[in-house]
Amino acid sequence: MAHSSQLLTGPIHKALLSLAIPIVISQLLQSAYQLTDAFWVGRLGPAEVAAVSISMPVTFLVIAIGAGLAMAGATLAAQYIGAGRREEVDKVSAQTLLMVLVMSTILGTCGYWLSPHFLTLLKVEPEVYSNALSFMHVSFIGVIFVFTFNMFQALMRGIGEVRIPLLIVLGTVLLNLVLDPLFIFGYGIMPGLGVTGAALATLVTQAIAALIGIGILLKGRHGIHVRLRYFIPDYSYIRRAFFLGIPGSVDLSARALGQIIMSFLVASFGTVTIASYGVGNNILMFVTIPALGLGMAISTLVGQNLGAGQIERASQAATTGAIWGFVSLSLVGGLSFLLAPQIIAFFVPEQPEVIATGAQFVEVMALTWGGMAVQVCITGAFRASGNMINAMVLSLLSQWVFLFPIAFVLSKHTELGKAGIWWAFAATNILIGIVSVCWLARGSWKHTKLTQQKQEVLHVTEEALRESDDHYYP
Repeated sequence: MAHSSQLLTGPIHKALLSLAIPIVISQLLQSAYQLTDAFWVGRLGPAEVAAVSISMPVTFLVIAIGAGLAMAGATLAAQYIGAGRREEVDKVSAQTLLMVLVMSTILGTCGYWLSPHFLTLLKVEPEVYSNALSFMHVSFIGVIFVFTFNMFQALMRGIGEVRIPLLIVLGTVLLNLVLDPLFIFGYGIMPGLGVTGAALATLVTQAIAALIGIGILLKGRHGIHVRLRYFIPDYSYIRRAFFLGIPGSVDLSARALGQIIMSFLVASFGTVTIASYGVGNNILMFVTIPALGLGMAISTLVGQNLGAGQIERASQAATTGAIWGFVSLSLVGGLSFLLAPQIIAFFVPEQPEVIATGAQFVEVMALTWGGMAVQVCITGAFRASGNMINAMVLSLLSQWVFLFPIAFVLSKHTELGKAGIWWAFAATNILIGIVSVCWLARGSWKHTKLTQQKQEVLHVTEEALRESDDHYYP
């Protein structure tokens, strides 16, 4: 574990690297779920690729609604670690786990039953509908496991423990590499399940990861020890975490809803465009992982330093991280620009129309990925400081003020046609990068410190504390 003392003192670059490298590797491995699905489903045909592409934004929307709770828990955990209040970390973690389990059960159930209505609303083509519905049903059943493991990862990052989640992800990804082709194509007496098999393989591996994460929190050997008495609902904390987490949920939900609206626009150009957009989006998700990992590292570093009262060090971490993000994703974008057709062909071989359209998508937007990285990194700093509204506004600007309006105008009201969608991504990356830098430079975000609020985050009764022989583990 990256000890708190190491994150609060010494060179910023070293602290960022100690956090970012394991997180980036973990995120790269985790993205292998989607990439493995894309690779094998791409062997089934364009209709199957389109089914997965049209389903992912809808499932992500449901997941995003509850994700703000995990953000709130991780933010509080990081600031309490920085302030040296370790018992509060345990309490925050238990209450966050409780909320996530309840929320994921409700949202997964709603998503399962509403899946047909989502697809009808999206007006997907008949050859895509059945596969998309099956994929969504299995995905919503697994929402509880996705929520739980994501919460576990967020809490571990908040206290600076980044290796344990990495090892869990490595194991489950390796298992998914075996289960994906087995469930999709079948073997021996086991029938192939096609697109449904891809979702089922992910469900199994995510369930294993979630159960391991809960076991680690209960045993308390890696920085967080949740005890049964901490699971008694504390409505003052739940209320506070709810309002702290709402902007984070709106942030992610706005992105997911924006993707759904974009799917409407893309779907109007036919199955080939949907498939090209889906593959291009998978590549986009993969190449932004360095920035996402860096943003998470920034969150931990900023959160702990703000909790410790080291405001200027927190500011320096945010600025340094944003510069790193811009440089790294600009380099990745340049390489992707040069190899776009080959990258697309890897996922959809022998589909010349999809390859040509998908390559154009990557070529148009790749050189602007640095601006997107800047937004991701700065958003991480805002969240860590408790300024969830700042992060939410940046997301709303990106999706609803820039991306969709520009895409609609360029694709429907200019000669660019479907290429206008690709150009909208490039324009949005540049604009949101500029806005993010200007907002960071204002500096008002640095003066929020959640651990100094007068009201305690949690209230554990005196009777429960007296009954405990181990008030806190050494």
